[in-house]
Amino acid sequence: MVAMSNPLQSTPPEAVPGDTIDDALQQVEHQLSLLWRRARSISHQLSRQVHPDMEPAAYGLLTIIRREGPIRLTDLASCIGVGKPSVSRQIAFLESIGLVYKEADPQDGRAQSIRLTEKGEEKMHQVQDARRQVFRERLGEWPLEDVQTLADYMGRLNAVYGESIIKDTTLKDTESGETANPTQD
Repeated sequence: MVAMSNPLQSTPPEAVPGDTIDDALQQVEHQLSLLWRRARSISHQLSRQVHPDMEPAAYGLLTIIRREGPIRLTDLASCIGVGKPSVSRQIAFLESIGLVYKEADPQDGRAQSIRLTEKGEEKMHQVQDARRQVFRERLGEWPLEDVQTLADYMGRLNAVYGESIIKDTTLKDTESGETANPTQD
């Protein structure tokens, strides 16, 4: 467990009847901030379970590669809304510890796809199974309808934030004069 300088408050102050949208948004912001801090802590722990020197960002890339299958570096960077150089450094690390490898992209021989090695697949299977078990323990007593509603709302929120990441990335590329070249990875 990581010590924090501020105590974590899991519930916001009591809502007053007739709250405004700003009050409700402040409560959403508080809960998301708390969730993100806890998620960062969990990602740090999970990444260390895969490899003691792994950064949480690299663990995030492994989860995408596992979910998506072989993926090009540019597509991987786009999935998380960061530049290719950041992803490239993490992929180099993951290659050096034997969790991923690059191969010629079957659709474009000039590009490369990244995929998990057998070792990478095994490690991710172990860690993700353990993570799912934690979800079962924490949410298992919730009514199924509540869990489905939570997933729906989180999906809607992720979709809204995903749209802004795409817009922000496109805007940054346009402002810097860069153009996306999908054939180079």
